[in-house]
Amino acid sequence: MEKVFSVARSERGSSVGTRHRPSFVLRGRFGVGSGPGELVQRDDESNPPKGLIAARELVFQEKVAALFGGIDTPVSLAIVPLVNKEKKLFMGVWAAGTGITRNGANPNYVFRVSAVDDDVDIKLLKYAHEKFGAKKAGLMLINNPWGQSNEKGLIAAAKDNPAIAIAGISKFENNDVDMVPHLTRLKEAGADAIILVVNAPPGAQMMKSRERMGWTAPVVSHWGISGGRFPELAGPTAGDAHFVQTYSFFGKLSPTGERVLAALKKKYPQIKGPEDVFSPVGTANAYDAMHLLAVAIEQAGSADADAVRAALENLKAPHQGLIKTYNRPFTPGNHDALGPNDYIMVRYAGDKIVPVE
Repeated sequence: MEKVFSVARSERGSSVGTRHRPSFVLRGRFGVGSGPGELVQRDDESNPPKGLIAARELVFQEKVAALFGGIDTPVSLAIVPLVNKEKKLFMGVWAAGTGITRNGANPNYVFRVSAVDDDVDIKLLKYAHEKFGAKKAGLMLINNPWGQSNEKGLIAAAKDNPAIAIAGISKFENNDVDMVPHLTRLKEAGADAIILVVNAPPGAQMMKSRERMGWTAPVVSHWGISGGRFPELAGPTAGDAHFVQTYSFFGKLSPTGERVLAALKKKYPQIKGPEDVFSPVGTANAYDAMHLLAVAIEQAGSADADAVRAALENLKAPHQGLIKTYNRPFTPGNHDALGPNDYIMVRYAGDKIVPVE
């Protein structure tokens, strides 16, 4: 039996994602002839040092075959040097920081089935202009490596998109409550849309501050706000924020989508329909990533990290996933399975995530 290590947060955003998925996804196919894989998990508490300690414990004590990351870019960035040094496979299924996979290591043991900040940033600015007619975007960014990654990406995206410019940039801390000063500066700079890069709690505070100001500028957000209790914390304006995802359980589903939704309903009685799947992006990314890893292990005929890495970089057969059909999703020069064409925009309707395009 091979062990897979999941670095997952304890927040509700992980409740239907890497923590629960493998119990029905990989049964009978993961252990390379030795039975189902075992998922061993630790809580990184959204804290990079704690995430690194947990990763070291699982690498050196549990001798895991691979590691799966969580929602926080700073945690994943802290773990990347360790896995590349120790030659352990790491699969990102949520954190979107560009430098997680594009880390300069050779060989590189880090792969991802998730969005990539540089590509998301292009999407956010384009959407703000095409959907809302925005011409000057104000950036509200969390002051950490994830915010820095998107700052670089948004600046580059604006240079390549003459239809929209950046009016100003404001950075805030995770525990900030009053965002009115930040928003006021952006409004005075002429911003007619807000680009938000943050996780759920401070994102909710930003929405409340915007509401107190009476400012109705549209909000176009990265997906961090979908990883927690954003609708509950933000209140009545939560639905004003349009944000990016990689998958939706709404609409006509593929056979894989129908099968997964049926399995979710069976396993979790609280799920009655697509609107009840909490954090569908984490669910879909984790599902496809775990399957791609299993396919690579089967192709390699071993759980040896170098053999599986080589197999991932040259998967021979197409794989019908939840998000899409993967035709050689990874190469030696590209360890990101998803691109801009795989992103969709959604919003909250109450506490349910629904598509807007």
